[in-house]
Amino acid sequence: MTFKNPVHRGGAHRGRFEQFAEYASNFTSSPLFFLFCLLLVGFFLGAHVAHLDLELLLLAGESMTAVTLLLLALLKNAEMRAEHAIQRKLDAIAAALLEAHKDERSRAFDDLRNAIRMEEET
Repeated sequence: MTFKNPVHRGGAHRGRFEQFAEYASNFTSSPLFFLFCLLLVGFFLGAHVAHLDLELLLLAGESMTAVTLLLLALLKNAEMRAEHAIQRKLDAIAAALLEAHKDERSRAFDDLRNAIRMEEET
């Protein structure tokens, strides 16, 4: 098992986890999931107010903890995919600028070339 950035796994196509993470991210940003979270919090508060058994209080608390951990994993995956997409776009813009001004050797040209490390990529 390798610990790579999610966008680097699986080559050009996305793997099952990446597809699942995108679907889950779309679902968790929906009003339906927000309603589910409200119901879960309502159950937790209601269980405390009604002085229900300890088992039900633990069930409510552990459910909220599990949802929180899953959302954290999905959030990190989405963040890394977005970060990589932005970096790819910035690299493409920088490469196009370098290509357009390759005959004009200036300090800005050299700084840009060093910043994106074009020599290391090829």
